[in-house]
Amino acid sequence: MAKRKNSIGSNFDDFLADDGMLAEATATAIKRVIAWQIDEAMKAEHITKKELAERMGTSRSQLDRLLDESDAGLTLETLSKAAHALGRQVRVELVEA
Repeated sequence: MAKRKNSIGSNFDDFLADDGMLAEATATAIKRVIAWQIDEAMKAEHITKKELAERMGTSRSQLDRLLDESDAGLTLETLSKAAHALGRQVRVELVEA
């Protein structure tokens, strides 16, 4: 026996899109994941914020912005520097919606 979908209305993405907030919510979610991944890599490699900032050739305050989950402003250059400093690579991919 097939299950019937008992949902009413649209999904949450549709709601966000209708209110013009989908792009912002998606960017924030992506940034949270990136910040978490960088933090986890730092822990795994026993690298301090000060050391990572030095490896990246940047300031500690710039690194703090990179690790700030709520600050979705992130350049690919900064992300690439952080990845390289941690012995990682960045992979960016566009997929169909």
